[in-house]
Formats: sequence, structure tokens, C-alpha cells
Amino acid sequence: MTTLRYPDNISSLADYIEQVFARFPDNPAYTALGQTLTFKETERYSRAFAAYLREEAGLQPGDRIAIQLPNLLQNPIAVYGALRAGLVVVNTNPLYTEREMKHQFSDSGAVALVILSDLLPKFSAIKQDTHIRTVIATSATELLDPTTAPQLDGAVAFSEVLEQGSALPLPARSTTELDALCMLQYTGGTTGVSKGAALSHNNILSNSLQTLDRLGARFRDGKEVVVCPLPLYHIYAFTVCMMTFFAKGCHTLLIPNPRDIDGFIQTLKPHKFTTFAGINTLFVGLARHPEFARLDFSELHLTLSGGTALTKGAASVWQSVTGCSITEGYGLSETAPVLCFNQPGEEELGSVGLPLADTEIRLLDSDDNPVPDGESGQIAARGPQVMLGYWHRDDETAKVMTKDGFFKTGDIGVITESGSIKIVDRLKDMILVSGFNVYPNEVEEVLTSHPNVMEAAVVGEPDDHAGEKVCAFVTLSDPIETEALQAYCREHLTGYKIPKSITVLDELPKSTVGKILRRELRQH
Repeated sequence: MTTLRYPDNISSLADYIEQVFARFPDNPAYTALGQTLTFKETERYSRAFAAYLREEAGLQPGDRIAIQLPNLLQNPIAVYGALRAGLVVVNTNPLYTEREMKHQFSDSGAVALVILSDLLPKFSAIKQDTHIRTVIATSATELLDPTTAPQLDGAVAFSEVLEQGSALPLPARSTTELDALCMLQYTGGTTGVSKGAALSHNNILSNSLQTLDRLGARFRDGKEVVVCPLPLYHIYAFTVCMMTFFAKGCHTLLIPNPRDIDGFIQTLKPHKFTTFAGINTLFVGLARHPEFARLDFSELHLTLSGGTALTKGAASVWQSVTGCSITEGYGLSETAPVLCFNQPGEEELGSVGLPLADTEIRLLDSDDNPVPDGESGQIAARGPQVMLGYWHRDDETAKVMTKDGFFKTGDIGVITESGSIKIVDRLKDMILVSGFNVYPNEVEEVLTSHPNVMEAAVVGEPDDHAGEKVCAFVTLSDPIETEALQAYCREHLTGYKIPKSITVLDELPKSTVGKILRRELRQH
């Protein structure tokens, strides 16, 4: 039975967005590179963008538009504009190689592209292999200073689009079925070729409402100042920041380059932020920076974690510096993304919380049967946020869906006594040592609990004797011998879980959103 209450007169995500614009016209909506747009200004710019796409570029509802931008003000303008024009958004990582761009653009059938001008040489090399005919390019500072707009053959500048679009009418949208496609969110491709998770208006809208329901009344309309260092092309920031927090009239501080910790901290100094959306590696990096501790945390009451497992060490150091606990959630691109989320202020550390409203979770064995109570199994989910399927890949969709509509996540979990879900590990990352299962997360948790260890990643490598052996990679805050770390592991882990080797690195390989890439360490 559905428990969520949908807003009135909503037949698309665009309707939802436009209602928010009308509710908070004079509130600050987004700040980036020192420039702030109100909700009214964001509405005007996104309307102009939408009108240009329809009237000047000739795009039709249902056409796919790829958006390849970092966290700039141009990003939400383009996303809201595309949705208001009835288009399907294809989120694209600005750090993609030519090969990755070619795959995503051609696979999605995108006919338009919004791109940072610095990336145009890569696109030019593969343009002939795509269907893209409309290219809108922008420089990072273009909205601050239109004279920095790119002057390029074959592309129109973002500011020119806004200027032309402001004089054009925005065609009325036909009534959209909520189950119609509105977005293609490509998976990371860690288990094969990157696939497009086809998400509907209802998937994103439902997940926004589900997350707001869990946040509760403490998350105030028009009062919150949100720090968003996560890239908006990632499903976590897209739904949580650009839809959910946006719907509450929040002021969102966009961080274009969170790896520049010094610059990040300088950006935060003028603001009394109330909410922070991050991931484990970012919490550790910031909390251990001496300048970060000097910021004003007096208004901070909500810190969200997702995308990768939150370690106890990260949660502890963050709370000691900021005074704020971390509320962990869990989800995937295929689930728009949030499936489970802790209750803010009542977190069960080590778990990802209870399932959201209207969300069913099962733990399955290798034959897709429910496991007995208390046992671990593959997490499977059913709810309004679960994708329509993989774009043009019915065979791949069939592999991840059960006959009764549950999506198999590929993650292993257990259900705690409270009913919360605890993630044990990725199914594919499990290490088999002499017939015993070793979950890397558990070993990593022990390693990062050592005061000298900043980060840890554990992988399995072939072993003639045991089939596989446990190998660890760490970064250190203070020097320590690896033998001492192995001795520490012996105090906390049974014999077969202890790393056979521990390698100290200056930096662990990470994705653009800060996830540690275990697959690269297997080739180390």
C-alpha cells in the first residue's frame, strides 16, 4: 500500500520543479564560484534554456540530452531546463575519456550535448560516432563574466542560449505519464560495459518524497544551507541535492573541485551551513585538515553519507571535529538512488538504516530464495524508486530482476535486530580463503580503526594454497611498520581474515566521486 502523499497537479518532474520555484522565489538557490542565483533567477534561466532547446534547436519531448558539466551554476539550469522542455537527461562525467564518452553518447542516442568548453577536443574526436547535432558549450566563469564565453565553431555558448531563449516562448508540455522515462543514469561499468539505468519521473519524484519523509520536520523549509561537494552528475547528488533538498527551498553551495581541500575550506568560511552531503573519504580528508576545525559548525545538524561504506573511524573523527553525527544511507543508480536511510539523530552506526517508505527489502540466496532469519544474503529491493530497466538491454535487466519485481543489488547484507540493513560487502568483492568467506569491508574497518591508518582497501589475489589470499593497501597519517599492522589485525580478526600482505601507498585509487577502486588495486 502506498503511504507517500504526492503533491497535487504533478504529472512530471518538471511540474515538481516549477512548484518549488513558485514557493521560494526570493530565496538563494545555488552558489558556485562566489556567485549566487535565487530560485526566481534559476527559474528564469532554466525557462530560457528550455525554450531554446524546443524552439531554436528543434528538440522534441523524449529526445536525449547529455549534460557533461562539473558543479557549476550552469548544471542545475541545464538539468531543470531540459526537464521543462520534456527531454531525457543523460548525466555524463566530465572526466570521461574519449572511449567512455563515445560509448555513453552513442548508447543513449543523445542528440544534444551541454559540455564544458575544455572538454570539446575530446568530443570532437568522437563526434562522428554519435547522433549529437546540437552542442552547447560553456566556460566555468561564463555566468560571472559573459566575455569568457567560448567562441567555437559548431557550438553555441551557454550565455547565448540564455539570451536567445529569453525571447522565445516555452511550448506547453503535454501531460506526461509519471512512468515515462526522464533520465538515463549510467552505471560505473565495474562488472562489464557501462549500462544506462532508465529512470522515470516517478522513480526520481518518489525517491525525493521518500527521503524527505525520513528527514522529517527537523529539515526546515527555506532555512537550510547545504554543502554539496558531490558531483551533480552522480545519482546521489542529483536526487538528494538537486531534487530533494531543492524541494525544501534550500540554499545549496556547489563545490566544483572537492579535491582542492584548501579551496574547499575557503569556500565554506563565509557560510553557516546546516547540512553536509559527503562520503567517507571526504569526511576523513576534511576532518584531519587543521583549517577545517576552525570553521563555524554551530548550525550544522545533518551530515549525510552514501555512495560507499562509512567507517567508524570517519564517523568518529567527523563528530569530534564538527559535533555532528553522520547519517548513513544506501542506494544505487538503479534505485534512483536511496533504498535505506538512518533516522537523523538516531543513527545505528554500522548500518544503513531502515528501508524507506514503500520500500521492501529481501535477502536472497544464490537461487533467489529468501535466506533464513539472521543469515546474510544478497540485498534485493522492490519499490517505486526501482528503475524501469537497463536502456535497450533487456537481457541485462532480466539478470537483475526477480520474477516478482525485486531488483538484485549485488550487495550482501544482514538485517539487524532493529530491522536496519547492514551492508556486509559487494558480492563480487568477497574473498574466498580455503572455503571461508572474507568480506573486505570487515578487514578495512579493523585497519582504519588503527590511529596511524587513514584509509584502507582490501582485495583478494590468487593463492596456490588457499585459492585466494587477503591483500591490503593503506595510506598512513603517521609512519608504522606493516608488521605492526598485521599484529594489530591478529588482535581483532580470525586467522584466515588477516592480510597476507599490507602495502603502503601515498594515495588509494579513487573514482571521481571518491569511491576507492578495488579493481585497480587487484592489478597493482
